[in-house]
Amino acid sequence: MAANAITCIALEFTSKSETIGSSRAFRYVSNLVQMVAETDSAVLIHGETGTGKELVAKAIHEQSLRRRGPYVRVNCAAIPAGLLESELFGHERGAFTGALTQTCGRFQLAHTGTLFLDEIGDLPLELQPKLLRVLQEREFERLGSTRTTRVDVRIVAATNQDLPQMVRERRFRADLFYRLNVFPIDLPPLRSRTEDIPLLVDHFIRKLALRMNREVWEVPKEVMEILQQHYDWPGNIRELQNVIERAVIMSPGMELLLPPIELKSLITRDSPQAPRTLVEAERAHILEALRQVNWVVAGRNGAASRLGVARTTLVYRMRKLGINPEKIREIDIPASGNSVSGGSTWIGGPNCVMPFWDSSLARPRSISPRGLQDL
Repeated sequence: MAANAITCIALEFTSKSETIGSSRAFRYVSNLVQMVAETDSAVLIHGETGTGKELVAKAIHEQSLRRRGPYVRVNCAAIPAGLLESELFGHERGAFTGALTQTCGRFQLAHTGTLFLDEIGDLPLELQPKLLRVLQEREFERLGSTRTTRVDVRIVAATNQDLPQMVRERRFRADLFYRLNVFPIDLPPLRSRTEDIPLLVDHFIRKLALRMNREVWEVPKEVMEILQQHYDWPGNIRELQNVIERAVIMSPGMELLLPPIELKSLITRDSPQAPRTLVEAERAHILEALRQVNWVVAGRNGAASRLGVARTTLVYRMRKLGINPEKIREIDIPASGNSVSGGSTWIGGPNCVMPFWDSSLARPRSISPRGLQDL
């Protein structure tokens, strides 16, 4: 039963959100959602920006006994402090200038359902006692009213701030924090579950290609390596989605190509994962040398010269290690400003034509395997 529930949550994430995965961290969060969903306990979700806090809140609602009731979202940071009380609790006609009619607040709209309070750390101190009363007594008064309104609402809150530290600094009420923190869920950042990146990339590509009517279906090994190993993703899943969307827009064929601006921001000098074998170390060393010279192979300033090997040796090792510079260099513009992808062609098989950048020319030079001995 529990296994089926976890699978159900994973499918829910896959079909309606960008938070999908199979990593241990993802399965742990899915298990927590499954455990708390069928209760009415308050949930406090903590995570960095872009980790999918609202998606988890929505999954909790849709797995709960309140799923047939309303799901109401309030961003406490997006509403001015002077209007937030009216937004949450409603107001009577004439309660303030411009209040021409009686208005129901979000708590009343969420009756028998779930109220998601996003960015709860930005809730003004003067409103926190009133929110605490609703959590304790399940009742409140509209702004400008003396009549008490009772509600049946399940509260799910989220923040990217350190609420315990805010409590110590007296910027957040301790009693409210303990009321909200009945069941905490900490969402892992994307950098701690990089094994989920291929699944996320595949999901985004299929979704975006269908929406944009593009035929981008394949991700080269070099591109996936950059996405997984050479960037910490401070913007998490949201940032990854934006990068993939730009790449889909700029990819002319079936393979996903990262634009040059993405390479400059994503590729770092020190990969967070050290090579594990001599073959991986050699491959990483050759790739770094090629990037430093804008994929120049021949000439005094080429990668072969920097590595201290003959051009034929370097080309042989590149092919042996599966380094296909075309897939990355098509999107990595050389110093002269000319793109290799312009006039070069290459075909798979023994008669393929492999384009390289010759430092003595202002254009790409095509070299076939038969002509390698002439280099």
